[in-house]
Amino acid sequence: MTLARLVLASASALALAACASVPAYPTVAVMPLAETGVVGATGDSADDPAIWVSPTDPAQSLVLGTNKQEGLVVFALDGSEAQRLPLGPINNVDVRQGLGGPFDLAVASNDTQGISVFSIKRATGEVAHINDIQTGKAEPYGICLGDGKSRPIAGVTYKDGTIELWEIDGEADGVTGKLVRSVKLATQLEGCVFDEPNGTLVIGEEEHGIWTLAYEEADSQPVELDAIAAGNGLVADVEGVSIWRGKDGKGWIVASAQAANRYVVYERQAPHTPMGAFTIGENTEAGVDGVTHTDGIDIVSAALPQYPRGLLTVQDDANPLKEQDQNFKLVSWADVEAALGLPLLEAE
Repeated sequence: MTLARLVLASASALALAACASVPAYPTVAVMPLAETGVVGATGDSADDPAIWVSPTDPAQSLVLGTNKQEGLVVFALDGSEAQRLPLGPINNVDVRQGLGGPFDLAVASNDTQGISVFSIKRATGEVAHINDIQTGKAEPYGICLGDGKSRPIAGVTYKDGTIELWEIDGEADGVTGKLVRSVKLATQLEGCVFDEPNGTLVIGEEEHGIWTLAYEEADSQPVELDAIAAGNGLVADVEGVSIWRGKDGKGWIVASAQAANRYVVYERQAPHTPMGAFTIGENTEAGVDGVTHTDGIDIVSAALPQYPRGLLTVQDDANPLKEQDQNFKLVSWADVEAALGLPLLEAE
C-alpha cells in the first residue's frame, strides 16, 4: 500500500470511528424534576425501573426499582420509599396494566429464582410477591412484559444472546409460566420492551445495537433497528429500552447509550427514523444531581402531576459518586419533546 493510500485509509477509519460514537445531530440536555430515595446498597445495585400508573388517582402512581443486591423497592412520585420486598438478586422489572381483574401485573428477572411475579392492587397500589417461575436457564438478565393474544407474555433475555418468550397464566394467588419460543442473537442482551399495537418486541444487544422481533409470528427473525456502527448516537453498552406510547401505534422508542451518558430517540413505527439524543443534567434548583451511565429506563405517556405529557424514569449510576447510593431520576417527557422539537402526538 502506498503512503497516500495508507493515510487515506487511516483517515477513513478515524472518520468511521467518530461516526460510531458521535451522533450526526446535536445532543440536547434536559433536567430531572425529582429523584427517588436510594435503593439502599452501595456498589452496583440499582438497575431498572418500571412505572405503575394508578387508575384511580394519578398522584398515587409508583416507580418500582430493582436493587440487585436485595430485591424490589417501590417509590412514590415524590421519591419517598413506599415498600421494600427483599427477594434476592433482582435485575430488571416491568409492569403491564389493564389485563383484567382487580390486580395489575409485574415481573422481574431474578438471578436465582427465574421470573419473580408480583401483583399490584389497582385500588391501592400495594405490591405483593405472588411466586417465582423457574426458567431452567442460568441467570435471567433482562425482562419485559406484554399483552399476548390470550394471556400476558414475558420476554426474558440472557447474557449468551438468548431471548425467551414465556406465557404467564394464573391469578393473584399463583401463576405458572410456559416457554413458547426462544430466539438467539449473537451477543449479550438485556433491555427489551413489547410494542403490542405494532406487533414487535424491541431488544437491546449491548455490543451491537437494537433489534425488533415480530413476536407473534412463529418463524420471524430479528430485524435490525439501529446499530452502534451506524452513527446515530448508540454506543456500547446499549442498555434500557422503552416506549412513549401514542395512539394508533405512534410514539417514540428510547434507548440508553450507557457509556456516552445519553439517550437516543427513534420513531416508534418502521423505519424507526432517529429523532435525536439527549442527556440528563443537574437541576440545581431542585437539588437533583445529573445522570450518568444509565442502565434501565421506563416511560409512560399518561398525564401525571408535574408530568403532563408523561414520565421518564432512569437509573442513575452515581448519586453523586459512582456506584454509591444509586437511585432513579424522574424527567418530564414534555421537556424531552421541547428540547428535541418532537411533534406533539396524542397519548395512548
